[in-house]
Amino acid sequence: MRLAPYTRHIRTLVNRLLAEGCHPLARKMCLAVRSFGSRLKCPCCGGRFWEFLPFGITPRPNALCPGCGSLERHRLLWLYLKDRTNFFTDRLRVLDVAPIRFFSEQCTRLPNIDYVSADISSSLAKLKIDITNISLPDDSFDCIICCHVLKHIPDDRKAMRELCRVLAPGGWAIIQSPIDTNRGETFEDPRVVLPEDRERLFGQSDHVRIYGRDYQDRLEEAGFTVRVDRYAQDLGSCHLRRYGLASDDDIYFCFTPGRQRRSGERVASITGVP
Repeated sequence: MRLAPYTRHIRTLVNRLLAEGCHPLARKMCLAVRSFGSRLKCPCCGGRFWEFLPFGITPRPNALCPGCGSLERHRLLWLYLKDRTNFFTDRLRVLDVAPIRFFSEQCTRLPNIDYVSADISSSLAKLKIDITNISLPDDSFDCIICCHVLKHIPDDRKAMRELCRVLAPGGWAIIQSPIDTNRGETFEDPRVVLPEDRERLFGQSDHVRIYGRDYQDRLEEAGFTVRVDRYAQDLGSCHLRRYGLASDDDIYFCFTPGRQRRSGERVASITGVP
């Protein structure tokens, strides 16, 4: 049975239930039902929706995919990996810092990826690692994904140096952080330790800074060569709307000088590293 003729009536009913108030679980289900359609598409899971769900301390509209849970930054990253990297084609040793479920599950299915996830506390991670002191040899990885992690790390410069150390010559990393482009310099104060003060000054109780336009300089001081890719803007307004992306999200593509490995060249596995 085709549901298209009934979608308007279904959404009207769901909106009425939401307006009148309902149990939190029922509310979550109503939001999911309201989102289904064909106007938007999630590039991560392939789901088609009328809208993405709101998400955030100050809820952002069209942010959360009801299918896989991806946010704007995850969908942008996925598209970028497909369009402008060798992530899906070459044999790569990949370090994923602070993994999220859908990305981790997708990576473990890729036959060309020797995938290692790491976090100091997450149960999703294969390795328990403090990224300011990574207990792995130099040049361990061909690719590192580290998104929205450094804003939580008191000594972010040390973490950047460690990520650079374990990235093999010729390898690349995508190291994302939210940037306040109105700030020339990163705003931080190590004396701010109370959660309520951090929320007031940095926007969230577990954040320790707000990065400014000097974010690229910090990465380069750690040893990376950095290319800031305006990929979201290159996609154009039509694709930004379709995939639920933010136009001001740039990709910080970091790499280390050195021999570029040929496509298909085999590399050693480190999946079993304790």
